[in-house]
Amino acid sequence: MGLFGFGKKPDKNAPVLSKEAVRQRLLALNRETAPYHIIDGSSENVDLIAEWKIVDAQWYEIFAKANLTKVFRIYLKFDEAKHQVRAKDEEYTVEWKAGVPSLSMSVSKFQGQTTSIEFGAAYAFTEELKPGQAYKYRFSTNEIKKPIQEAVTACGWEYKGVAFGKL
Repeated sequence: MGLFGFGKKPDKNAPVLSKEAVRQRLLALNRETAPYHIIDGSSENVDLIAEWKIVDAQWYEIFAKANLTKVFRIYLKFDEAKHQVRAKDEEYTVEWKAGVPSLSMSVSKFQGQTTSIEFGAAYAFTEELKPGQAYKYRFSTNEIKKPIQEAVTACGWEYKGVAFGKL
């Protein structure tokens, strides 16, 4: 993996799959126990958007307890000719009002590639429950990026982080 997840070359042994197969592989990363989801991005003129489930009612309490103040989205666009998934991060500020999150673009409106970790004192990310133990979370950008990059490269495509400009 490149510095801060900017790029990841395709797996040399992986057959190059179709754009639709890559899309399906990425959507298959969605699961109830993950604190993020991957959704259709057509409303933002991209193929997919990966983001924390912070506006999902069943996750409010977990994110609020972690005192999360920033979240980010990854906008993904497929370049079928180059077999690349181009990705750009956007950071949002979270304000908590009566336990409900309100998202707004960060004052600095960061766009590009970011690696950040936010966590509360007793939270470390895990989706596995051990007997008598509560879920613990650490909200690192890599918790979203790593599974996406692995899925993309397993399809024979390159994950390319874009810092500036258009996807």
